[in-house]
Amino acid sequence: MLVYILKRIVYIFCILAVMSVLIFAITQALPGNVARMILGEFATVDQIQAIEEKLRLNDPLPLQYWRWVSALLTGDLGDSLVMERPVAPLISLSLQRSAILAFMSLFCVASIGITLGVIAAVKHNRAPDYGISFFSYLGISVPEFFWGILIILFFARYLGWIPATGYVPLSEGFGTWLSHLIAPVATLTLTLLANISRMTRSSMLEELGTNYVTAARAKGLPERVVLFRHALRNALLPTITVLAVGVGWLFGGIVVVETVFAYPGMGRMLLFAIEHRDLPLIQAGILIITAIYSLSNLSADLLYAYLNPRIRYGRTIA
Repeated sequence: MLVYILKRIVYIFCILAVMSVLIFAITQALPGNVARMILGEFATVDQIQAIEEKLRLNDPLPLQYWRWVSALLTGDLGDSLVMERPVAPLISLSLQRSAILAFMSLFCVASIGITLGVIAAVKHNRAPDYGISFFSYLGISVPEFFWGILIILFFARYLGWIPATGYVPLSEGFGTWLSHLIAPVATLTLTLLANISRMTRSSMLEELGTNYVTAARAKGLPERVVLFRHALRNALLPTITVLAVGVGWLFGGIVVVETVFAYPGMGRMLLFAIEHRDLPLIQAGILIITAIYSLSNLSADLLYAYLNPRIRYGRTIA
């Protein structure tokens, strides 16, 4: 296991190295002139050239890439071209806010989705199964912005129970802070819940039909023990994969939800950076999201080994 973990860490660094080249190349190919975006459309040619010289935007691309990577290795993410502030604090603050949404949504999705999936499998071809399956297909079909709009219209505008948009820090009070999180967390939960419940249901149905479950029941084990100690433990393996992918999406792919609720997280920050062609902010943000995706997949593989002792990474099984 230790050998496997070390290999995966090396692979992660290799992935980040390759991604750094791709990210740098893609950001350099973005349309628009950085200096003109900073100075505005009425800037003169001399002013634009002065900014380009100041920011060293005219240097050869290999030199710019080496300068960026060298700074990354020392922990320097560079300075925002538009806001003229260090990138690291900007990303750190946005990442913290997105992490709040991500982990709260992940907890709700895992707890509710797995529960619904188990109920649907146990009540196979009965009313609960049909109801949960219908909800799952509905959740997959409806985009996240639609759930967000419904929540805003019904719970915020019509009932007035929660704020429609915005974010306040925890220092403003726990109740106020939590009330601003309910709508985006509920939207993200509804978006991912259908996949988790469907995956858990199908995996549980497969495990309930295996020989070891039949043998466990023949031995007289309580149904609760058969379901949760034996069947669910193995059925969770594919569900963990979906959750691991969901972690990366929750950090980097929630720009729609953060835009709908005016939530200042990682996705909205990247959208701002792309709109203003803020290259250091784009490059650092995407690279960090890549690292989160890679670490999420590694965590999923380690959970595989924990939940299923038959899995042994790093050795050959005869």
